[in-house]
Amino acid sequence: MADDQDHEHHFESADAGASLTYPMQCSALRKNGFVLIKGRPCKIVDMSTSKTGKHGHAKVKLVGIDIFNGNKYEDISPSTHNMDVPHVKREEYSLLNIDDGFLNLMDSEGGMRDDIRVPDGEIGQQMTADFDSGKELAVTVLISMGEEAAISFKESSGK
Repeated sequence: MADDQDHEHHFESADAGASLTYPMQCSALRKNGFVLIKGRPCKIVDMSTSKTGKHGHAKVKLVGIDIFNGNKYEDISPSTHNMDVPHVKREEYSLLNIDDGFLNLMDSEGGMRDDIRVPDGEIGQQMTADFDSGKELAVTVLISMGEEAAISFKESSGK
């Protein structure tokens, strides 16, 4: 069994770049959508198109916020070019505990994980405060480009 897993893992890393993103024509991108800027998965917060001269192509200026670290990135691309768009998946977990800066989470099948950090800044502080006050929380984890981060939470409406 161990051999299979090793082989699979190797295959994944060789193929990782291809399956983590898909191409989309720049002109088809939309605000609040996702795009790769400087190799980072970003949410598009602003885009503007400019025409360049008589024979130039329309260029699209993209402003994106890194979905994991909040950094702001900008990129300019001809509208006819393809940009890489990251596959982004959301999963919801129940928050069981906060332990030493990490969230102890349980998925809907009862699977446990404790490798997601408490988010930085206000979200993390609020999450910790709400959890400490005894609220049951559902945490949304964003998964993209092999990275994962808790991006939001809400009070669970007990089942």
